[in-house]
Amino acid sequence: MDKRTPRLGDVQETLLIPLYARAVETRKPRGMLRDPRAVEMVDALDYDFSRFDGAKSLLGANLRTLLFDLWVRDFLERHPSGTVVEIGTGLNTRFERLDNGTVHWFDLDLPDVIALRRGFFEDTDRRRMIAASVTDPGWMEEVRSSSPGPYFLAAEAVLIYLEEELVRSVFRQIAERLPGARLALETAASRMVDTQDSHDVLAKVAARMRWSCDDPGALEHWQPGLSLTDSRTLAHLPAPVARRLAFHYRVLLRVMATIRRRDIEAYRFNLFRFPAE
Repeated sequence: MDKRTPRLGDVQETLLIPLYARAVETRKPRGMLRDPRAVEMVDALDYDFSRFDGAKSLLGANLRTLLFDLWVRDFLERHPSGTVVEIGTGLNTRFERLDNGTVHWFDLDLPDVIALRRGFFEDTDRRRMIAASVTDPGWMEEVRSSSPGPYFLAAEAVLIYLEEELVRSVFRQIAERLPGARLALETAASRMVDTQDSHDVLAKVAARMRWSCDDPGALEHWQPGLSLTDSRTLAHLPAPVARRLAFHYRVLLRVMATIRRRDIEAYRFNLFRFPAE
């Protein structure tokens, strides 16, 4: 079978990292997650995934995926017919894991990514792809005009690659156009951004993090009424996620939280809620 060659921009190429992480984990006898679609997509792409082999960050990518899954699942338990938007969807398969039969779902990414994604996924009555930048407010208008709230926005490994002013602009646009929305995103402290050239995965790609955030709580001052409702590190994950980890990984993360606390604290997963109208 002929393989597809992903032709992606520098930042867009990073979508292949969490894809590979899920495929590697799925191939394990007792992996923390199962994603057979990820395995199929990795096998169908003409790309040197071996450059990521052995990277500890693959573990972190999967834990981030599981945590975001948990947050979306909790949202859908409260709002079964709500709307989820995957910002920077890449080749994610969260819909396949969490679809409850009533959720409205949008997969948002840049045109080159959506072109690649359409080789593996199709639009349906409740799930649609949008080719646009997260910084373009047009996608918010499209979501709001065609799908009811409340809204959950999952920005997994996206906003850290933007300059801070662009991130602030995204927050302003969400507050104006999708009031009451929840937003999940990760933040990287300045020490992590400053040392990313030696990162075990980022050193292998051209993309670079641009936005550093030492205190996610400070973002509450960006918008009146914006609240940080949860913030986690890899060493302090909710029990449903932590239980997925093999025992030796749980021990390793606890040890790192003690002897390398600043490094652990430098990378956080955050859940914000915007004020309602």
